[in-house]
Amino acid sequence: MPELPDVTVYIEALERRLLGARLDGVRLLSPFVLRSVDPPLTAAVGRTVSGLRRLGKRIVIGLDGDLFLLLHLMIAGRLHWRPVGARPPGKIGLAALDFSTGTLVLTEAGTKRRAAIHLVRGQAGLRAHDPGGLEVLGADLAAFRAALVAENHTLKRTLTDPRLFSGIGNAYADEILHRARLSPVKLARQLTDTELAGLFEATRATLLDWCARLRREAGEDFPEGVTAFREGMAVHGRYGKPCPVCGAPVQRIVHAETETNYCARCQTAGRLLADRALSRLLREDWPRTLEDLEERSAGRGVSRARPGPTRPSA
Repeated sequence: MPELPDVTVYIEALERRLLGARLDGVRLLSPFVLRSVDPPLTAAVGRTVSGLRRLGKRIVIGLDGDLFLLLHLMIAGRLHWRPVGARPPGKIGLAALDFSTGTLVLTEAGTKRRAAIHLVRGQAGLRAHDPGGLEVLGADLAAFRAALVAENHTLKRTLTDPRLFSGIGNAYADEILHRARLSPVKLARQLTDTELAGLFEATRATLLDWCARLRREAGEDFPEGVTAFREGMAVHGRYGKPCPVCGAPVQRIVHAETETNYCARCQTAGRLLADRALSRLLREDWPRTLEDLEERSAGRGVSRARPGPTRPSA
């Protein structure tokens, strides 16, 4: 799912192309992508783009007349900038927004149609779609602390709860917790003051660093290839690969459609985590530490040379 850094760079690219442009028409290829009826979508046609903003993980395109188009890409939705009147791809195309400067195409991979378009009127209409999470990049430590301990969940669940934190999802939560050297299953209210301050700095630094990286990658082009699994990530999507800080193999916990990636040596004092279902299934056969895992691998005749530590990436 595109998260704060991805959505931020999308919006910056759209600002250069859409501010002052006229929306000439909307072509819906999937009837399910439009999730609102009042005001009707026809009310947006002919209006001029007055501004763009981010609302959590949503992209908001402001139109004159106090109307707002909300694009929620969900997990597999992506945006593409094409010449005026371009035809969207047949299988994955959901909609095409035809502006006077070009066509914005919304696609979604897979068979599940989760991406959505809403047209709302006024600030009240926008607020109805705002989960209310804290904007960390505009917050101080006190506000971050208040959001973090509002509910006593695991750090991974807390960071990805849109009611608590805005724009952070599965991928960047993994990166934040690795940078902070904190276990994803540690409870929010168990943090010391030092750990909490470190998590605040790690959250801000991770989001700012990735905004800058994606900005550099896109340059003046429209950002394509948006993905949750990026070269240069420390742990997310890197199961079995060496941690860039200590060289230990990255571990994971799989739950439903998501997974949590972490470094046992950097984040859990060498202890391996298991989701509840897997723990019940394997019982005593589940290795508890990295050393147990390496011994069992060696016992099966698998050679696992421990990689040496590398310098942290800048």
